[in-house]
Amino acid sequence: MRPQDRWPQIKHQLIRWWRGEGFALCLRWKRSPLPSDPPRPAEPADVRAKWTDAAYRRSKAEYDLAVTAEAAECFTHFDTNLGPGSLGALLGAAPRFSKSTVWYDPCIDDPDSCPPLRLSTENNPWWDTHVALIDAGLSLAAGRFPVAMPDLIEGLDTLAALRGTERLLTDLVERPAWVHRRLAEINEAYFAAFDRLYEKIRFDGGNAFCIFMIWGPGRTAKVQCDLSCMISPAMFAQFAVPYLTQQCRRLDFCLYHLDGTTAMQHLDALLALEPIRAIQWTPQAGQPGGGDPRWYDLYRRIKAAGKAVQATGVKPAQVVPLVEAVGPEGLFVMTQAASAEEGQALLDATALYRQD
Repeated sequence: MRPQDRWPQIKHQLIRWWRGEGFALCLRWKRSPLPSDPPRPAEPADVRAKWTDAAYRRSKAEYDLAVTAEAAECFTHFDTNLGPGSLGALLGAAPRFSKSTVWYDPCIDDPDSCPPLRLSTENNPWWDTHVALIDAGLSLAAGRFPVAMPDLIEGLDTLAALRGTERLLTDLVERPAWVHRRLAEINEAYFAAFDRLYEKIRFDGGNAFCIFMIWGPGRTAKVQCDLSCMISPAMFAQFAVPYLTQQCRRLDFCLYHLDGTTAMQHLDALLALEPIRAIQWTPQAGQPGGGDPRWYDLYRRIKAAGKAVQATGVKPAQVVPLVEAVGPEGLFVMTQAASAEEGQALLDATALYRQD
């Protein structure tokens, strides 16, 4: 089935999930390439080009789309991600590329002489790279499927990329007023980037976001504060909550990325933030995946607060027990089958949950 033929049902289910009314399932599996599929592109020798070369990214996406089977609410999209937290690069932190992720070299050495943080798109190579990737995606998609918003990231996590994590943690104590000024500037820079990119990638009255297979009928994003695992609830309330609230109020559909058990101390504060529509849970390394029964109470707690919830890293065999334990309403499960047979079996087993 063509991506544009599947889209109306996917859209319907995702809207019901955002409302806490329906179940969504992101299910995919790899199939063997067919003779008619495009050839697998050679990975560039330069790891930077792996992330930034728009022609390579387009060829790789074309190949991945050809050999990936998508089912249920897993929708075809073009991933424009330039690494987690690319707003940091747009504001001056030099990215360091690896095969699997991107790190950033801090650029604020002297906070007292730091000029205001403003997004400038003129003579900004990282802005040009973002636009080139989006344009490559738009060319490939040709209106058939969404081109996703890159993972810009915001707030304390972006300030940590610009300043350095250890120095920022000291700043929270020694120069809190400076931190507040910078966080307000980062929020404005975030929307200076988001709004311009949104106009390019808008799809069916909303946008898709690169991370966690989300789309909403309006301005849609994943938000986060991974630095929260290093600060107290009082500091989270002071330095994270106000800016998350402002950001989410300027968006229409927000999914908060809750990363690791050390971030759970802030869950009550997050559940109290009305503009956050959904919370996604990522167990840290060394913990069982998102389908393990030990997380059932967490999902129930999120749903009881009136939020939708997303469980990632769920094994196919864990999907039905998870749905039965916490209820299908407002639950989004991400999983990957090992074969078409396993995928079809899971589709059959969850068909009832996905009905209105």
